[in-house]
Amino acid sequence: MAELATIARPYAEALFDASKNDQNGTAQWLEALAPVAGNEQLLQFAGNPKVSNQQVYDLVADVARVQLPEAGKNFLRTVIDNGRLAALPEIAEQFRAMVNAQSGTSDAIVYSAFPIAADQLGAVGTALEKRFGRKLNVTVQQDADLIGGIRVVVGDEVLDTSVKARLEQMKVALTA
Repeated sequence: MAELATIARPYAEALFDASKNDQNGTAQWLEALAPVAGNEQLLQFAGNPKVSNQQVYDLVADVARVQLPEAGKNFLRTVIDNGRLAALPEIAEQFRAMVNAQSGTSDAIVYSAFPIAADQLGAVGTALEKRFGRKLNVTVQQDADLIGGIRVVVGDEVLDTSVKARLEQMKVALTA
C-alpha cells in the first residue's frame, strides 16, 4: 500500500489550488475534520461494507461540528467516495504546510507544564520569532512531565528549556 503522504499529496494540492481565495477558511474546516477522520472507531465504521458513503459523510460532518461550505462538502464526499478518509489528517497537514510556505510562516508548538497567560504567550511568541528568524503560528499544549519551563517544536527544530531536560543534562554530566 502506498504511503499516506503519497496518497494525500494530490488531494492537498488540489484543495490548495481550489481555495486560493479563502485558504484560512479552508484551513479551519479542514483542521476540524482531520481529528475526526483520524479516529480509529470511525475508520472501522467507514470500512464496514454495510455502511453507505452517505452514512459515513453524515457521521463525520455531525461529529466535526463545523459548518462546511459547499466546497468543503464536495471535498469530504470525494475523500469518502474514494476510500481515502484515513488520509484526511495527512491531507490537512500537507495543506497547512503549503499555506505556511506561501505566507513565509511556520507552526510552533509550545509544550508547557502549566497554562500560559495570553500576555506571556505574546512575549514568548515574539522571542521565538526572533530566535527562529521567521513568523510563527504559536499553539500551546500542556505537558506536566516537563515539571517547569517550556519545550518548543518548530518543524524539525526543538528548543528545550524545560526542567526535565536540564535534569537529564545534569544526570549525563554527573555520570560521565
